[in-house]
Amino acid sequence: MELQIIQTKTFRIRGQMVMLDFDLAELYEVETRVLNQAVKRNIERFPEDFMFQLTRDEYTVLRSQIVTLEKGRGKFSQYNPFAFTEHGV
Repeated sequence: MELQIIQTKTFRIRGQMVMLDFDLAELYEVETRVLNQAVKRNIERFPEDFMFQLTRDEYTVLRSQIVTLEKGRGKFSQYNPFAFTEHGV
């Protein structure tokens, strides 16, 4: 992935630059659920300074800022995404 593309997939949340799980999964060429399953199986390797889960409000605000997301039933995960810091990526 080009640097410019990666920069468009990073966001400032809670004062940290992060990449969301679905963008990180795309970067690693895996499904989001596969990435999240691997993280959950190895949760001890991902302390809070490596990743955190967005609140519903944070995700709603972020979705409103990302104009490329499609609207409609089934277009969004029912779970709030994980945000990976530069240490977690």
